[in-house]
Amino acid sequence: MLPLAALSLLLPLCSQAETKKPLKPAPEFSLKDSSGKMFKLSDYKGKVVLLNFWATWCRPCKLEMPWFAEFEKNYKDKGFAVIGVAMDDEGWDVVKPFLLNNKVTYRIAVGDEALATKYGGVEAMPTSFVIDRQGRIVAMHVGLVSKKDYQDDIEKLLAPAKPAPKRSSVPAGSGGQLGAE
Repeated sequence: MLPLAALSLLLPLCSQAETKKPLKPAPEFSLKDSSGKMFKLSDYKGKVVLLNFWATWCRPCKLEMPWFAEFEKNYKDKGFAVIGVAMDDEGWDVVKPFLLNNKVTYRIAVGDEALATKYGGVEAMPTSFVIDRQGRIVAMHVGLVSKKDYQDDIEKLLAPAKPAPKRSSVPAGSGGQLGAE
């Protein structure tokens, strides 16, 4: 039997083996942006998307907006986009003046409860979803999180896929030498 101290060293290794649940597809939607153009989430298939539910009265939302504009500017050529969905009850009447006064540079639309419900119910502002190139939700952030958390999520998804390790063609048990007995 292993001594208790040795067993305690092995437990952290065992807990790292976890079953990954399949990623949930991001619910489709169709909205009108601030220029009046209709768009769908599926228009962004093949891109990494930061979908941000926000409101004009939300102070943490206002803090994030420059970060999101910077991310889109820095990563758009790598296949990244930000979609802001304003959840103000007054709709465009309050959102359009806000956008003009705050010079928001990424795509903004106005959402409703039906859209929020599709995303599991948006209970707090801001709530953001990070969506991969295949249209799957890979992260959800409720409330104000650090700029670095968002940046890490985005950069991980934009990073080129690493090639699988090459398998050795040397038969097992040969000691690395073919024909050795």
